Amino acid sequence: MRRQSSFRFARFARATSRATGRPSAFLIALGVVAVWAITGPLFQYSDTWQLVINTGTTIITFLMVFLIQNTQNLDAEAVQVKLDELIRATEGAHNALLDLEELEERELERVRSTYADLAKQARQGLRQGMADTGRPTVAGAHDDGPS
Repeated sequence: MRRQSSFRFARFARATSRATGRPSAFLIALGVVAVWAITGPLFQYSDTWQLVINTGTTIITFLMVFLIQNTQNLDAEAVQVKLDELIRATEGAHNALLDLEELEERELERVRSTYADLAKQARQGLRQGMADTGRPTVAGAHDDGPS
């Protein structure tokens, strides 16, 4: 039951994110704000008139944060799985890089630093007229297959 409700919520969140990310949704929101602004003189710019827009936008913003975050989480997970598959399927790639997002921050920073050093070396090589191709050895990584 829990899995099905989670699936329903994910479908609802994705559909809502798509719908609210369209120009027509923006125009509708703009129209609501315009109607609210035009009615200001009718309500003599009262506290209640101001409270209507403040409450409405606060509630909508509060709910949209959860919907958008859910959609972004699913999208990020899908991208990570796709990247993991590319690493897995690429001969010579370091399988230790699979599922990096699950590492502790300190471990991830160590791996990132290693690749930042490789990039720095490659840029220095380019400045000296060297090619920017090949597969340099990654310190601390182990090849899982023939090179």
